[in-house]
Amino acid sequence: MNGGRAVLIIGHGTIRDLDDVPEFLRRIRRGRAASPELVEEIRRRYRAIGHSPLLDATQALGRALSARLGLPTRVAMRYWDPLVEPVLSELVHGGVSELCVLPVAPFSVHVYAEVVAKALTTVAPSGVTLVPVAPYGSDPAFVVAQAGKVRPLLAGKDRDATRLLLSAHSLPRAVLAAGDPYQRLFEDSARRIATELGWDAQVVYQSKGADGGEWLGPALDEALVAARDEGKRTVVVAPVGFLADHVETLYDLDVEAADRAHALGLGFERAPTLGDDRELCEVLARAVERAFAAKGS
Repeated sequence: MNGGRAVLIIGHGTIRDLDDVPEFLRRIRRGRAASPELVEEIRRRYRAIGHSPLLDATQALGRALSARLGLPTRVAMRYWDPLVEPVLSELVHGGVSELCVLPVAPFSVHVYAEVVAKALTTVAPSGVTLVPVAPYGSDPAFVVAQAGKVRPLLAGKDRDATRLLLSAHSLPRAVLAAGDPYQRLFEDSARRIATELGWDAQVVYQSKGADGGEWLGPALDEALVAARDEGKRTVVVAPVGFLADHVETLYDLDVEAADRAHALGLGFERAPTLGDDRELCEVLARAVERAFAAKGS
């Protein structure tokens, strides 16, 4: 390996086989089994989208990043294959001594860094230095890249008749009350993206969990109703809290939110995610370079 350095890209994870839904949900729910109704609902959503491209897009991003940095780059997922522990074991046995942790979750890098640190204690308690990236959702290049995905959908639109919604995954308010910076980081990024676009935008949250309780809002569905009530004719939704397509964009937005908007008499357009864009690769490469530089290595 290049001086013992490597990069670990880590994400949430997705399944390929519908038979894996119960175990996938059990892992997400920290060992609690999901009800048969919830299992069937998630299966229905995966059937509706056919296939989640999340892992494929992340692996393509990893190959591009490895070529850009000249460093070994591996992909791991928190809740499904390829899981963190075996990927870490491969890296450790390959001679890595400095591992940059790069979550594809720009507003939750601390959460994923903790996941990797915990896994490392079982794989290699000593001898490997973790180098986590800093949150990068407000990086000017990230903001420009996100705005570039949204701008074509706004071209020629009547500002008075169009509502721009910038969305991210919701979180339980209890997590935020415990000090998680997610909301602050996302909303700062969203403000910068709106400024880059020169459009007024509303922040919304989507895809809240099934266990009830109070979740971060305003919810996307509420925003659609408000847009209708305020006389808007079209909504443009930009899922800037997500870097690649998966069930939360392909179903929650393209199916569920689109159907809701149309039922309300609204036109609905959804901006693409960055995926494995060259611009995103460059943003992440610079985040890795800054992380190694800050470590003084």
